[in-house]
Amino acid sequence: MASKVIIEKNAYHDSVTLMSLSGKILNKEGVEEAVVSMATQMNKELLENIGLMTDEVSDATENDLIIAVKAESDDVVEETIAYIDEALNAKKQKKSKNGNEPVKTFNGAMNAVPDANMAIISVPGEYAAREARQALNNGLHVMLFSDNVSIEDEKSLKELGRQKGLFVMGPDCGTAIVNHAGLCFANQVKQGGIGLVAASGTGLQEVSVQIDRMGYGITQAIGTGGRDLHEDIGGIMMLEGLKALDEDEQTKVITLISKPPAKAVQDKILAEIKNISKPVVVGFLDGDREAVESVGATFAATLIEAARQSVKLLKPEAEITAALDQESINWTNNEISKLTKEQSYVRGLFCGGTLTSEALSILRSMGEKVKSNVAKKAEEKIADIDISEGHSLLDMGDDDFTKGKPHPMIEPSLRNDRILQEAKDPETAVLLLDFELGYGSHEDPVGESIETIKEAIKTAEDAGRHLSVVAYICGTFTDKQGYQSQEEKLRDAGVFVASSNEMASKLACVIAKKEVM
Repeated sequence: MASKVIIEKNAYHDSVTLMSLSGKILNKEGVEEAVVSMATQMNKELLENIGLMTDEVSDATENDLIIAVKAESDDVVEETIAYIDEALNAKKQKKSKNGNEPVKTFNGAMNAVPDANMAIISVPGEYAAREARQALNNGLHVMLFSDNVSIEDEKSLKELGRQKGLFVMGPDCGTAIVNHAGLCFANQVKQGGIGLVAASGTGLQEVSVQIDRMGYGITQAIGTGGRDLHEDIGGIMMLEGLKALDEDEQTKVITLISKPPAKAVQDKILAEIKNISKPVVVGFLDGDREAVESVGATFAATLIEAARQSVKLLKPEAEITAALDQESINWTNNEISKLTKEQSYVRGLFCGGTLTSEALSILRSMGEKVKSNVAKKAEEKIADIDISEGHSLLDMGDDDFTKGKPHPMIEPSLRNDRILQEAKDPETAVLLLDFELGYGSHEDPVGESIETIKEAIKTAEDAGRHLSVVAYICGTFTDKQGYQSQEEKLRDAGVFVASSNEMASKLACVIAKKEVM
């Protein structure tokens, strides 16, 4: 085994680029470990854990780039490092060819693009608040992709943004669509009359995707960051988004998306809804229907229901059905007939955090006990993320799974080992999977996992069992990955492709419970 570690001083690269590159390297033959990341404390600890810590790494600052490779031979190490250098340089050259010269300071960026009115910030959390404050003081809206920003800094930034009439989307905001431009992770959706404000990334994606599939579109999709509805923040940006969409002539219906807010924050939001002149849909997972409806808003318990209600308010004559078709019912009943007595559980392996939370809510509503790493209730919290028990739903994009690794939306193959692990468990009845299309996501997410899915099905078959696989593709027919080709790969492998995350979750639960429809 050979290894090499290089530190490049003051060589900043954004986290999305580095995560994507790391995933590609780990798939190269002969590579055992690879880290391409900024020298944050967390990444240093990762190198320590995999035996690649050096004195140079220990002395590196968060402005320095770490390139570390462990492989089966010196030749593979050198080839991999050359590949990394070429990939990073190619990105720089592409920017130059497009007329976007790289800059190293905020002032340099302002000089390069003087007409800009928004800054997307993706730097280590320690520096993110400083850069965001500088952007706000220069009159720019902010999308703060960075995480590890203190809640005190978040509140201060959002108060400053509100004072200046500017949005602060984030921290840890991964999705927005502003003036029909998708930012970070977003889908290609139609323009229309529905405005969205969301404290969740994949939740915003799912609602906007479903609206698009129904033949309608959106005006704006404003992300707030997941902590905006925390009691210490007070829903500052959701409230500002609500007011802005009420003033926007193109927006006819406003839809709010989130996990349940703190009670005091919910009360603030509902009080503001009373002042809104347009119809409002409140899609709070596990939310308070009675409280929402008491202020004249429409409550939606699931993400697709939020999309349906939004469309119905926009076009009351729209024909939208939530009923299952006979083909889906027949497939489900046929799968039930193939299961053994011991196969009783759903094992969900998700890339999307809000989709995980929605599945948890749905299975709970169907009377099932569920364990998950995103659960808020103590009795639902999974004890060990490496060991599934009963119905288990895992957000594999959570920090526990992604330390030093790309997010599975960027590199979905990172959950392949867990797919095989669940297939070997004689109690697993159904694998429940999601795949995200759109800007920022992997160019072929299904292709990265399809052979593993086939292997998982065969593993169960060789053990005398049948493994059901239910998947959901969060994407539109115009997303760059090609929805139809992604769907075809799954169907050809015997996977059922549901039309929504809600449908996928319900069918998976029905199969595991062996409730013939």
